Amino acid sequence: MYGIINKAIEELVTANFGEEKWEAIKLRSGIDIDFFISTEPYDDDITFKLAQAVSDEMGMTLSAVLVEFGEWWVLKTTKDKYGGLMEAGGNDLKEFLINLPLFHNRVMLIYPKLTPPEFKVSDVTENSINLHYLSKREGLQDFVRGLIQGLGKMYDTPVTINLIQTRYEGSSHEIFNIIW
Repeated sequence: MYGIINKAIEELVTANFGEEKWEAIKLRSGIDIDFFISTEPYDDDITFKLAQAVSDEMGMTLSAVLVEFGEWWVLKTTKDKYGGLMEAGGNDLKEFLINLPLFHNRVMLIYPKLTPPEFKVSDVTENSINLHYLSKREGLQDFVRGLIQGLGKMYDTPVTINLIQTRYEGSSHEIFNIIW
């Protein structure tokens, strides 16, 4: 994953718990990197170790950490760093979700070595949509849940998210049913 992901984890921790807590998390993770360069790719293992260290240090489940990070990613990181790209995604939650399959195509112009997930939509109604999440990376479905929650907050639209299909149960990918 690119350094911007690891930097965002650092920003989430320092903004909410302080620099000392971040240093404790880095120590616990065993990651010996002083700072992350946003545009540089890093091994995925580094990101997963940081997330697990946040979980251990804060006494939170890994699931809760990933959901919180997903929300932070939408509400803070992407708004601050890619505001124009986010605004171009749509005028409301439904429009953004329908356009989401094209989103990473634009992001890949910024990060050419990106291995993005694929999103597809189905069963679009006035108040709901099914979002298909296909990724080579396992274990990030809670991060995606956080992203969806963050998008709901960004568009001031309360959402209910139901995971209706998962790889953990033998499926090829996750499907989230999102209702607003």
